[in-house]
Amino acid sequence: MAVELQHIKEVMAEADCLFTEADVEAALQRMADDINTRLSDSNPIVYSVMNGGLIISGKLLPKLPFPMEVGYLHATRYRNKLSGGELFWKARAEHSLAGRSVLIIDDILDEGHTLAAIVEYCRDAGAEHVYTAVLLDKQHDRKAYPGMRADFTGLDVEDRYIFGYGLDYKGYWRNAAGIFALKGH
Repeated sequence: MAVELQHIKEVMAEADCLFTEADVEAALQRMADDINTRLSDSNPIVYSVMNGGLIISGKLLPKLPFPMEVGYLHATRYRNKLSGGELFWKARAEHSLAGRSVLIIDDILDEGHTLAAIVEYCRDAGAEHVYTAVLLDKQHDRKAYPGMRADFTGLDVEDRYIFGYGLDYKGYWRNAAGIFALKGH
């Protein structure tokens, strides 16, 4: 069933802005500063997790002025279902990870099952260090394991349905310049 364009426009018109574009850009700069401090001499492979990590990676990578290889991963646990299941790979790492430092960039750490599986995949492939960077960490107690956090986090966000800066609402508004919450959710 196609999403009605008018509905998509109304969602944005009624959404609550949780973080402005300036807030997000400042968070990305703090993340970049932290990543530069920890990884600038490590010759990392940096992977963007598709599709959510695309915009964050595009904004973050130019702020990292050191040598790195860049690629993308695409894994999902949902495959058009409402609840997660076994990890399904749409695109795996194209580099040898043996002995390398790997930085995984994603949009949000919600429950974290997919991100945890990607980290495990990289470790199993021989990565020496695996770091994670997320723009948002959703605050709730449903994480894949207790105390789960990314190595680099831009902003903590409340437990609502959010979109913008890579996060979507029914496939739309990944391009929204800010972080928005669906009205009433």
